[in-house]
Amino acid sequence: MEFCLSHIIVFLTLTLLARASYAAAARDPTQRSFFLEKEMQPGTTMKYSLGRNINGECFLPLKIAQSIPFSSAKLPEVLNKFSMEPTSVEAAVIQETIQDCESGTLNGEDRYCATSLESMADFAMSKLGRNVQAFSTEVEKGATPQKYTVKPGVKKVNDGGNFILCHKLTDENAVFFCHTFGHTRAYVVPLKGADRTTASAVAICHLDTSAWNPKNHPLQEVKVKPGTVPVCHYLPQGHIAWVPK
Repeated sequence: MEFCLSHIIVFLTLTLLARASYAAAARDPTQRSFFLEKEMQPGTTMKYSLGRNINGECFLPLKIAQSIPFSSAKLPEVLNKFSMEPTSVEAAVIQETIQDCESGTLNGEDRYCATSLESMADFAMSKLGRNVQAFSTEVEKGATPQKYTVKPGVKKVNDGGNFILCHKLTDENAVFFCHTFGHTRAYVVPLKGADRTTASAVAICHLDTSAWNPKNHPLQEVKVKPGTVPVCHYLPQGHIAWVPK
């Protein structure tokens, strides 16, 4: 992603993975959202959407990002800055997102909203140490929902330790909701689509699902009970995983 000075309007749309996954499954029951670790074996094929094409999206320069009054106490100023009516849907989304960002720590999970590349990297290093690396899903030409086949070369980049996951929240500019994660494994998985599109997808596998609701979509889709086996999903384009080197 590159820095840009144009299109500074921050239009926050909360699109965390679970909500997008449920919607995708409702539209097309053959499309997968969650899977098991064994399904990352070379030769495995499943239909998946890796997100939208993000060409042209950019991080805000640090000085501009710091000028945004990103707090509940200054919500009226935020809405006025972007000419939004307080009773609009967009205003409600902004308020919810700011509250998520301000929650700080919930059930041992540290949370932070990054509006610049520098602030995201600083948060990652504050939690994981100075020596970190970032991974994101990369698709050759967009991200059309289709059947993808796992190719040889699956690489494990995190094995059960802590890492940070940053979810893309905005359309025009890069604002990320970041939070710490533990008890997970992360992989980089080479894929080839039915139309021969190549992709390098980041897979996140949750090792401890004992507290998950057995009636919720993830466990229903992979047909397992809570706390039995890891449940995995690919990160859509534009989301970033930070892990210790």
